Amino acid sequence: MKATKNSKRNHQRGLTLFELLVVLAILAFLATLVAPRVVGYLGRAKTDIARTQASNIASSLELYYLDYGRYPELSDGLTALVEAPDAAERWLGPYLKEKSGLTDPWGRPFQYSVTESGDDFEVISLGRDGEEGGDGEDADIRKI
Repeated sequence: MKATKNSKRNHQRGLTLFELLVVLAILAFLATLVAPRVVGYLGRAKTDIARTQASNIASSLELYYLDYGRYPELSDGLTALVEAPDAAERWLGPYLKEKSGLTDPWGRPFQYSVTESGDDFEVISLGRDGEEGGDGEDADIRKI
């Protein structure tokens, strides 16, 4: 009689192959529903991060301007916010904590330009595609 009880218990312990397949099918179905949304959130998050970084760079450029009375030379670029340029007498930086803040979320450096008069600047990220123009995640992010 003991052999019957043990064999009955052993039979009830495991999952059948069919039950495993049903669970895997449910998980796969849920993954197909959730994955596109998560990828969309990540893309929008990178765009938001790029906007925030561009604003931080713009604020740092304003601080630099207060010390120098001009924006960094194009030859010095945005690295003048992190490291003192060669001829930096009044440099009170760093104006930006880390050099990594000069790289957009897609791994490309922010572009920087100054007007001829030196009174205004522009900080640009070309978005996910790295090309001018575009929509959505590929749109350029400009901070003036």
